[in-house]
Amino acid sequence: MFDQEIFDKTLIEYKKTFATEKWWIDENFKWIAIKHFQDNWDVNAENFAEMLDTSLAKTYGLLANNNNFPRRMIVEFAQSEPEIVRAMFLHLFDESLDIVDRIADFKLKSEELLERVGMTGKSHYQYENAISTYLWLRYPNKYYIYKFSEVKAVSETLKSDYTFKKGAYADNIRNSISFYDELDSALKKDEELKALLNQKLSSECYPDPELRTLTFDYGFYICHRYNKKSNSKPNEWHPLFYSPGLTESDWLSLLAEKDVFDENSLKIMKRFKDIGGQATCTQLSLKYGETKNFYNKGSSALAKRVADHTKCELFDNAKGPMNWWPILYLGKDAGKEEPGSFIWKLRDELAAALDKVDLSAIPLYAKDALDGLEQYEKDDFLSEVYMDEVEYDTLVSLLQRKKNVVLQGAPGVGKTFAAKRLAYSIMGVKDKSRIEFIQFHQNYSYEDFIMGYKPDGDGFSLKEGVFYRFCKKAEKDSGRDYFFIIDEINRGNLSKIFGELLMLIEKDYRADEATLAYSGEPFRVPENLFIIGMMNTADRSLALIDYALRRRFSFFEMVPGFSNKMFKEYQDGFADETLDELINTVVELNQAISKDPSLGKGFCIGHSYFCDQTECTEDWMKEIVYYDILPTLQEYWFDNDDEYQKWENHLTGIFHD
Repeated sequence: MFDQEIFDKTLIEYKKTFATEKWWIDENFKWIAIKHFQDNWDVNAENFAEMLDTSLAKTYGLLANNNNFPRRMIVEFAQSEPEIVRAMFLHLFDESLDIVDRIADFKLKSEELLERVGMTGKSHYQYENAISTYLWLRYPNKYYIYKFSEVKAVSETLKSDYTFKKGAYADNIRNSISFYDELDSALKKDEELKALLNQKLSSECYPDPELRTLTFDYGFYICHRYNKKSNSKPNEWHPLFYSPGLTESDWLSLLAEKDVFDENSLKIMKRFKDIGGQATCTQLSLKYGETKNFYNKGSSALAKRVADHTKCELFDNAKGPMNWWPILYLGKDAGKEEPGSFIWKLRDELAAALDKVDLSAIPLYAKDALDGLEQYEKDDFLSEVYMDEVEYDTLVSLLQRKKNVVLQGAPGVGKTFAAKRLAYSIMGVKDKSRIEFIQFHQNYSYEDFIMGYKPDGDGFSLKEGVFYRFCKKAEKDSGRDYFFIIDEINRGNLSKIFGELLMLIEKDYRADEATLAYSGEPFRVPENLFIIGMMNTADRSLALIDYALRRRFSFFEMVPGFSNKMFKEYQDGFADETLDELINTVVELNQAISKDPSLGKGFCIGHSYFCDQTECTEDWMKEIVYYDILPTLQEYWFDNDDEYQKWENHLTGIFHD
């Protein structure tokens, strides 16, 4: 049972939302996914893997999101072991068997498949949510998609008698079906809702006669829209109700004043108007502003200049400085029909004024304007890579002094991310044409790297390698810097790969020449070429590093950036207590790893697992813990079950019911 009054209230709001075009555009893939599956599913198909892949082709976010890839993994399993996976689905879809037993068996078989196909240590991703999705696709008139966090939130919102507790796997599955069955019965009584659905359904949609998918959609709405909407408090500075009171003429006058809108400010406004989008906002802020939060009240010089000039008030919400700035643009929660939608749009008066501003005389970029390249300076690096200024200066000094540097550190500290941006910051622009990126492996050879004979038709011909070609390219452009980036540099045999050129990469020998083994021509490594390598210090199999590599490179240790000022600003921007607790726990975990004599600081958990996120959700945090951190800890403490169990409890205990 559930509270009828609350149900009626949520249903009214759900129907309003369901009737909108945006909701249907965003959510109709659920009905499309069923229809597509039903049209293509054939358990007896000769090519089972191909049939399975096709059947699941339109599940989109249901079976693939963030770091969770159940569809991809089950298809890979089917490609390797088609008959085993076929048997798994036959058993799962056997309605004569208990549903809890079927789901448990599917999970168990997935674990066995990991080992069978040689993927031990990875995740099979076949958990209750994914398995219930398969059942729902096969029997859409009987089942719903099960997601613990969602059904629990719906039950609590509607004050139902059903309880959902973490770890109570069997009870949760059975209760979710019974609970949604009750909701389904209640929704079937609403003729207006059924009529709305029928109006929306097209020929590519499953008709949903039992309204099971509509019921699940209703639950999704309560969890992800209704609760957030009802928990939010109206603010007097909401962009729908607030305006700086500037007319188009006022904005034109303001845009003409260079102390407020300089060249870069105009570029931001103009390009933001033309492109739009949250990603663009961040990108342009990083390009021209101090941080990715260039538009925010707390860090935006641009915002402050406009505020000072217009005397417009800057507002705070209950939690502190707001995340968007309504003087310039409409941001979060700006939709009139969809209060929870996310819209990035300049104010109409400002947009109209920008249309009348002639930017043709302003170069697109201050540097490399002829090439159309985007500026990238030291400040840009520091705003993106969680490294302090002293470390950056040291890193640049090492690279310029030695010509060759290795970024070493544990997984997740951002070595690859930092390498390219280090090159950009030294060049001053994002010029990808002056960067070459490769990855070493045990079979990488001199022939791949420098030069060698490769099959060519019926015979062999002499082919130039990637390093040879890049050196020649840099040599022809001696006035500019070039960067050769090598991932997993310690996985290759450097003496074998570089051959006679190993000596020539040293700074003191850059002007010297060596005779190439295959062509007999003289060759040198140009002085304007820098080599950046990356090395994973948590790889047990690569603990011993070639002395030749040690002697010719400087080694720069990259560490987790949880204490970095910019990372703290990024973290604080979410204002999420669970995230704060999780990161604090990871910091404590890193201290334990550093003190462990069998591990050390080179095995710490990096910050990049938490980066590049625009929304902090519990699902996202759980995926980091369950699919990134815990598998790593299992490898670290494969011979210390007690230590692993302790930290598994600490990390999973963060997500309290």
